[in-house]
This record gives sequence, C-alpha cells and structure tokens, in this order.
Amino acid sequence: MIIDALITNARVLTMDPERPTATRLGIWNGRIVGLDEELEGLRARRVIDAGGMTVLPGFHDAHNHMATFGRSLLNIDAGALGSLDELYAAVRTRADEDPEREWIIADAYDQRALGGHPTREGLDAAAPGRNVIVNHRTTHMLVASTPVFERVGALHTDWPVPSGGFVERDERGAPVGLVGEQAMAAFRDLSRPHSVEVLADALGRASDRFLSEGITAVGEAGIGDSPVVGSSPIELLPYQVARERGRLGVRVRLMVSMENLHGVVSAPDDLIDLGLDLGLRTGFGDDFLGIGALKMFTDGAISSRTAALDEPYCDHGGHGVMQFGREELTALASSATRAGWQLAVHAIGDHANDVALDVIETAAAGAPGNGFRHRIEHASILRDDQVRRMAAAGITASIQPEFVSALGDSVLAGLGERGPWTYRHRSLIEAGIPVALGSDRPVVSGHPLRGVRDSVLRLTSSGAAFSPGEAVDVMTALRGYTRDSAAAIGMADRLGVLRAGAYADLAVLDGDPLTADPASLPDIAVAATAVAGDFLFDPSGLAQ
Repeated sequence: MIIDALITNARVLTMDPERPTATRLGIWNGRIVGLDEELEGLRARRVIDAGGMTVLPGFHDAHNHMATFGRSLLNIDAGALGSLDELYAAVRTRADEDPEREWIIADAYDQRALGGHPTREGLDAAAPGRNVIVNHRTTHMLVASTPVFERVGALHTDWPVPSGGFVERDERGAPVGLVGEQAMAAFRDLSRPHSVEVLADALGRASDRFLSEGITAVGEAGIGDSPVVGSSPIELLPYQVARERGRLGVRVRLMVSMENLHGVVSAPDDLIDLGLDLGLRTGFGDDFLGIGALKMFTDGAISSRTAALDEPYCDHGGHGVMQFGREELTALASSATRAGWQLAVHAIGDHANDVALDVIETAAAGAPGNGFRHRIEHASILRDDQVRRMAAAGITASIQPEFVSALGDSVLAGLGERGPWTYRHRSLIEAGIPVALGSDRPVVSGHPLRGVRDSVLRLTSSGAAFSPGEAVDVMTALRGYTRDSAAAIGMADRLGVLRAGAYADLAVLDGDPLTADPASLPDIAVAATAVAGDFLFDPSGLAQ
C-alpha cells in the first residue's frame, strides 16, 4: 500500500490515553492510517521531516463567533487602545479616510483600559453626523453616536426599552450613548442582515487566522436572527458559499440561536411543536459543516455588569440582567429537546447558572430519548453546590480560559469574595464534568496557546492571582482544546485525537508545550496546520 504522506522525526502528542506519544504518523485519504510500528511496510508518496517539532491534533475552539470575528478584522480594534482619546482619534481617522462610509465600527473596547465608557457626545465630536457604533468587548453592550440614536428613535425617554435591555440616560433623560443586552437589537438591525457576500468574505478571513494558530475546528456560538449574536436570518448559507469557494478551511459546528425556532406542525405522536423548517436539528450536515446545539441565553456578562447574580456587584449595586425568563426558557428547551436538539445554554452569573441548571434538568427529564449531553456555555460563576448539580446532570462545561488574563481584573473588582467561584477549571474536572475549551472570540484574542497559558498560570493582565487553586497542567489544557472539545460535539472518535481512523487534522508546533515555560506558551510558533491531511497553512513549505 502507498499512503499519501508520512511524517517522520516528530514528537507526536496523540491525546490518546492508550498511546500518548509517537514519532511517526501516516496519512491516507484524509485520515490517519497509523503510528510508528503500524506503518511498517508502507510506502508514502511524500515524506515530511518534522525536524523534531511537536505534532498534535489541531486545536478545537469550542465557542467562538466566527462571522463576527471575521468582520471585526476590518473594523477599528478598540481593544488595542489605551485611552478614550485614542479611541476618538481612531474614529476620526476612519471617518476622514472614507467620507462616504455609511458605518464606522469599533470593536472590543474595555472601559477599564480606556478610563471609562465612550459617550455619544464624544463620538459625535470625533465624527460629526456619522453613524458610529463602538462595541464592548463582551458584545453585551455598545455605544452609539447621535445619528444612530435618531435612526432608532431612542433619543427620547418614551422609546420602549425591550425587557432584558437598557439604555443609560443622564439626569435630563438624554441617552449618554451606552446601550445593553436586548436593547441593542434595534441599533444593530440598522446594518443587518449582512449580505451573503460580506459574511462569506468574513468567514474566509477568520478561517485564515484560525489556521495560522493551529485551529482546525470551531464551534460557532450562535447563527441566525438574534439581538446578541447572529448576522443574518439566512446565516447558514454564507458558510455553504465559503465552503464551495474553498474559503472555509476549518471544520465548523453551527449553534442555532434560540430565537430562530418557530412553531411547526408534526404528527401528534412526534410531540414536536417547535423547530426549524423541514425538521432540521442537531446533527444535520457532515463532519466538516453541520448543525450543532441550540444556543440559548440567560444573562449578560461580568465585565458589562449584566451577568445575573444572587447578590449585587461590589462596585455597581445591580444584580445584572436576565434576558429571558425562567418559564419561557423552560418551555422552549423542553420543546427543543423533544425535537432532538442538544442544548447549549449561555449562563455566567450564579443566579443565571441556577436557572440554566433548572432548565436543562427539566428539559432532559421530559425527553429521555434525547441522547445528547447538554452544555452550559461559560458557566463562569459557580458555587460548589452548582458544580455538584452539573456533575449529577451530566452537563458539559464550555469555558474560556483566556478570560482570566483578559477580563480578570475587572471581574475581581466586581465580584469580591465570589472570585473563588469564578472561571473554575480544576474543580470541574475533579467533579467529573467534561470541560471543553474555547475563546468566545472576538471577546479575547483567541489563540489556543494563550488559553493554555492562562489555564496553568491563572494570572490577570495586572499580574494578580485569579483563583490559583483552579489551575490545571498543560496536558489537561491541551486535551480541553482537542479531544474534550471534540467530545462535546460527539466526535471524539474521529476528531481531537491522533490515531488510526481519525481525521488527519493536526498542528505542527515549533516547540514543545509540555516542556516550555508556561508563560512563554503563546510564543511557540505554529509551523503548519493540516485539515484532512491537506496542509492549508504552511508558510515555510514544511510539507512541500
């Protein structure tokens, strides 16, 4: 037998507990044909000398917003700025560069880094008469200019603020510019839906970035019509178009936002009353592009002080925001699980996690034939009793380790003594809870090796220790970004592991993450990335 490729002289980290390491790996027809002695007697059309570099399964980002991230690459990166003056200057420059541009968008601002939130008046001064939106790094708040408020009709105090949202106003009732949660929909809808062409191009840009970071699979955490996530009611189509054009280089599981389910008619015995047309549900598609879980929402985010807490924030006085009520969520989740959906419930605050646990437990009990392991996305603030409930209910925790460094200082300022309950990792694993790792990109940079670093070191950007008892070792974090994230979508037999029969999705690192100083993990270069045996990122020509 002649195989397609043979990788030699490598340090292979397989993520397979039965065979953790190897030095040679064979690829045939997009899959791994064997390791080391399993390759004896086989010849290869191409031999790739890895030069002692590390080969491991391609990283799997379990929770990101791919289309939003791809579009953000063309916007102002407010996360890289250090003051409000710098932000206003960047808005002014963008406005001057293109006087005909309809929208000026900045992403990922952090009020702590800037010294405060931007204001409507500040944006008006920077770009008079222009439509400007500055998105918070959590994506749960935005700041808009006066022309945007005028188009929405929200300048006046009688504008109906949707339940689960807010518009911050001054003592005269005039909006200061800050809008949050459900109230954002009217502002974002002015530029939505984004066209198929715009979204397909954005997916191509995001895909290129992912491949350069060793990422071969992602979970898109919400497509369709939604006030918080989603870009278009026909958002699955741009993924198909990007794939047809060869621009979708990574595998994608698409979570469908809960708002997209609608009443459907089925046979009485089917007990299905909510769904997508034609009965589409979790599992439709193939191993490259398919429908994943139903994305549901409870609360907001900690940095925006909209995560729903039992006790108020230390620096804010509020308890956060619930975007949807318990009864509404329970009814929808129960219908969805009967229809065959896996649930992925966004829950950050401890109150929100109580609601998420109640919703999932009730829905699962009413759909015993649904074999999916449901998920809580973020699971950010968890008391010990909630950890035990998650374990007992068989729920997967989908967490984002880079939140520790990127958001940790703001989080600690708002939570006080609840810090030890926050961004848990080790305690989840010790309780037997499956843990899938991701980024929530564009909320944070998203590079998996940054997440591995933060899983191990647990340090904020200021150097403060963040619940150091929740630290895990490097191998545990690597498994979270490979095998365990694949398991969360039911594909652990063929993704996230390097063994015979699995897909040849792999990353080649110019360094060994197991022996490197954890602080230097993000500095390890990705030398090449392959999906189904095709080296789609190979700047040095390693596989040529």
